Amino acid sequence: MLNLIKNLLIPVLSLVIIISACTAETSNPAPSAVIGYLEALVAKDENGMINYSCAAWEEQARLEFNSFAAVEANLESPNCQVAGEGEGYTPVICTGKIIANYGAEDLEIDLADRIYKILEEGGEWRICGYE
Repeated sequence: MLNLIKNLLIPVLSLVIIISACTAETSNPAPSAVIGYLEALVAKDENGMINYSCAAWEEQARLEFNSFAAVEANLESPNCQVAGEGEGYTPVICTGKIIANYGAEDLEIDLADRIYKILEEGGEWRICGYE
């Protein structure tokens, strides 16, 4: 009986440690703010973009909205994660891309080309620029 408990205890504890590590890594809401902002951008949802923006970034969000308003855009395989610590903000890096269709031509925008600056404002995590 003791061997059975030992044989079950090690795999169960290993699984608990792995799940805890994964949960801790994804518990930071900053990456979700970037994905929400990007989803609002391709959905042409100006209010959504503003809701995911800090006050200082709202004007830039409107400019980005206007630059995508006349094109069809899709967000492909976005995956974002915290990339260390910034001074007064949380840096977030992403993989994936935005495909913007300009009639007969597609433009691929690689999300990895930017580091997003995320900060908490008004109790919410918001995008507030790029590095």
